[in-house]
Amino acid sequence: MFPLSALHGSLLQSGLGFGRLFVPKLFLIFFIVNIHLQAQNDSIYNKKPKIGLVLSGGGAKGLAHIGVLKVIEEAGVQIDYIGGTSMGAIIGGLYASGYTANQLDSIFQNTDYEAVIRDYLPRVAKNFYQKDNDERYAFTLPFKNFKLTVPSALSKGLYNYNLINRLTYHVRHIDDFSKLPIPFVCIATNIETGEEVELNKGYLTQAILASGAFPSLYAPVDIQGKYLIDGGVLNNYPVKQVKEMGADIIIGVDVQDDLKDRSELQEATRILVQISNLQMMERMKQNREITDVYIKPDIKGFSVISFDQGKDIILRGEQAGQSFWEELVKLSTNYKKVQLQNPKKLSDTIAIKEIFTPVLKDYTRAFMLGKLRFRNEETITFQQLNNGLENLNATQNFKTVSYQLQPEGAEYDNLYLDVKESAQKSFMKFGLHYDNLLKSGILINFTRKKVAFKNDVISLDLILGDNPRYVFDYYIDNGFYWSFGVRSRYIQWNKNIPTDFNNGLVLFDGNLSNVNVNFYDFTNQVYFQTFFLQKFIAGAGLELKHLKISTQNIESNPVLDNSDYLSFYGYMKFDSFDSKHFPTKGMMFEGTFQNILNQSNPLQIFQRNSYVKGSFSFVKTFWNRFSITIQNELGFTFGDTETPALNFALGGYGYKEFNNFRPFFGYDFVGLTGNSYIKGLANIDYEFLNKHHVNFAANYSNIGNNIFLNKEWFSLPQYSGYAIGYGFDSILGPIEIKHSWSPETSRHYTWFAVGFWF
Repeated sequence: MFPLSALHGSLLQSGLGFGRLFVPKLFLIFFIVNIHLQAQNDSIYNKKPKIGLVLSGGGAKGLAHIGVLKVIEEAGVQIDYIGGTSMGAIIGGLYASGYTANQLDSIFQNTDYEAVIRDYLPRVAKNFYQKDNDERYAFTLPFKNFKLTVPSALSKGLYNYNLINRLTYHVRHIDDFSKLPIPFVCIATNIETGEEVELNKGYLTQAILASGAFPSLYAPVDIQGKYLIDGGVLNNYPVKQVKEMGADIIIGVDVQDDLKDRSELQEATRILVQISNLQMMERMKQNREITDVYIKPDIKGFSVISFDQGKDIILRGEQAGQSFWEELVKLSTNYKKVQLQNPKKLSDTIAIKEIFTPVLKDYTRAFMLGKLRFRNEETITFQQLNNGLENLNATQNFKTVSYQLQPEGAEYDNLYLDVKESAQKSFMKFGLHYDNLLKSGILINFTRKKVAFKNDVISLDLILGDNPRYVFDYYIDNGFYWSFGVRSRYIQWNKNIPTDFNNGLVLFDGNLSNVNVNFYDFTNQVYFQTFFLQKFIAGAGLELKHLKISTQNIESNPVLDNSDYLSFYGYMKFDSFDSKHFPTKGMMFEGTFQNILNQSNPLQIFQRNSYVKGSFSFVKTFWNRFSITIQNELGFTFGDTETPALNFALGGYGYKEFNNFRPFFGYDFVGLTGNSYIKGLANIDYEFLNKHHVNFAANYSNIGNNIFLNKEWFSLPQYSGYAIGYGFDSILGPIEIKHSWSPETSRHYTWFAVGFWF
């Protein structure tokens, strides 16, 4: 402001009185001063106050933030700073990176929240060994010092990490969050010290997920030596931090629960939650006082996991924002609106220049690269990146799996892999099963890793029940290189088998309608295997099998087979089914060759022979929840002779397949046999409720001796069968009931099976 004393002094010094020159000069001086003051006022009026946005935590209730953001954008309010905790950090971080509210709405409406909560690991990400293991056990518990323990968290959060990392790929080069399109800060809690941690630098994905690492649900996140969990434990509404960033006006969105009254405090858990919220509520009173526009959506009736009601929660946020429309419009009046810089449309590919892996005590770089299934200087898709990381996670060798993508020049990215070895080496696994062949069984498994070498695992299944059996595995996983395994298996069953089946295994008395067969199989294998083209696995090995098949119904020949068989075998597999029992997409191929090298039965003159079998299946969902599976398979023998005990046998359903026994609707177990066969199947499945299925299947076959030499395989099928069934995909495994019949025999069978097959 111009000083009036200076003006008075200058007039006196000039020697001017109140003469004729004074008035014009005085008018000129006041005119200049007035212009100066008016310019100052205009500058103050047009100076835009900095507006900060605070988003609280609240799990699924935090989706209401998106609705409020929509209204803020419609009102033309420019956000200058954002601070968030937990879900507020996730939405706030994405908004700060350049997404609009409508884009966030689309992203979160199309997110699989069941996968988010349980850290979904797609079946396609697992290797064949892990698929076989994971589809046997209902649940797994850590085992330490001869005691079962409980995992520290239900999820490692890798699914979330991959999702957020993909969404923030365009700002991967920014490690100072103040340089994001909108400056951003989020809050986490150091679980070791109990201190609040402000995250405003680093890798954005990691910071966001640390702020939202809900205790016991998600594993803590290690950032620069700090062991971090959900920031909502200490500060669920970071208004102070946003003020310190430079905000003049605060818009706050609070989706936290209010304190409950006595009618809602009828359970111990709710009382404990209320106690933990008391201090937070006291702090919120102070936070509200420094919040200029305090928006609290009505989210009563929703919980922290109500993600399936996300559309309604977002709508509640919009409604809450609309109730503050006038206040929001005032914040945008007379200020120039600034267009948000939305993320550019990105290519789905990443050009990897170099992969940096940590030096680990027990796992080699080759092991890690083998799981990633890509190498330096390869161009991959984000899905390939996700699959590779999920392969690492599926091994259960690491307590955390994360990574950073950093630009290397204009076209490439370096991948910095960050994995922490798990100290947990031993596990107990459990399962149960019932079917019409093997009857009831309870599975108890012990698994131990790193027994003798790096990358090895030992596993023992003990099945207790009507037909006790076991499976022992030892496997050394060498990633890209050839892996080595040893397997031992014992299986037994007892069943009445009709004597009128085609080309039966049993030499029976014509007066018998069926024979009671006791079957014992003791098999030992040693093998090598590797994968190629990232999807196929191939292997070869030696097998020593002891078979004993007997019956008490035939006095003249009670022992039908009691032999040792030494063989060489090879195999190739491909499996991209999204589910083993109720697939909706994918393909599966399996081919096996087995050459019998020697047989110990002294009553038979041994001549070498070989078996070949293969199957191909594909599944596609053509209509909503309607899936169709088409399967074709064949098997044949060639050589100087045949081995009846190893012939192909079709019939039954619901049991774990072994040797050359194959399921076939319309006929009982071992209802059709021969040294060669061809089979086709079509199955229509409808998922009428989540995890509940009804299905109809039809299968056809030609089976007999030498049908390929006799060209019988090319004729119309001699055998057919149909089945209608219900299935439930439970945590114990599939629960299925099927009713089956065949027009050739007019016989009906009903099969019931519970649990994973083992």
